[in-house]
Amino acid sequence: MDLPGRVAIVTGAAAGTGRAVAVQLAAQGAVVVVADVDPVGGAETVRRCGAAAAFVRADVRVPADVAAMIAFAEARGGPHLLVNNAGGGGHVEPHFPEASPEDWGATLDLNLRGAMIATQLALEPMRRLGGGAVVNVASTAGLGLAPYASPEYGAAKAGLIRFTTTLAGLEGARVNCVAPDWIRTERADAELAGMSPSERAAAPVPVELEEVTAAVLALVADDTLAGRVAVLVGGEPPRLLDPTRPAW
Repeated sequence: MDLPGRVAIVTGAAAGTGRAVAVQLAAQGAVVVVADVDPVGGAETVRRCGAAAAFVRADVRVPADVAAMIAFAEARGGPHLLVNNAGGGGHVEPHFPEASPEDWGATLDLNLRGAMIATQLALEPMRRLGGGAVVNVASTAGLGLAPYASPEYGAAKAGLIRFTTTLAGLEGARVNCVAPDWIRTERADAELAGMSPSERAAAPVPVELEEVTAAVLALVADDTLAGRVAVLVGGEPPRLLDPTRPAW
């Protein structure tokens, strides 16, 4: 997909990874819809993106908000691209099974169900426009079989990865996914600063924001890719998982 003039929605774009992706898409000429629950952070992202960007308040856990977000993009001639970046909550305690169903359910809604609803609602306008692209931002928390501190977060990201791969043959939109390890955001830097020297030495190498945005842009640009998962681990080159290789 060529980005100049295309309308791109980025959810969770008021800070961190979402902001970095939005800014890079704008730099490539896209008209960016900055979607988030934080209007102050959203306004700052719009400022960094430039005059073609616009903010829409949207909580992806609320279907009516997602529908309004898609309509907002349609009014601007899109959407051609959807980046389902909104997520998080894996660090918020308590976790399953101590957390209430409402709390762990909200994590599933934020990290999985919201992306599914947004993708579903974006499909028809994308088809009318001749086809589009979706990039889901998952996590390495959704890969592997090891124990994980937040079962609801790990399950949601695993679901997002599998959701992506099941749509490899979808008509009207190419759906792909990035699965980064720990990303170097402001929060990650604060966590590193609060660690002891031994904890810092044992911590994984963070994935730089530039690596995440580059992976998103690569999935958008390559029209041959659909249902693919790009894994990003700090200090290593990105790699696409082989869809022909069984996971068991």
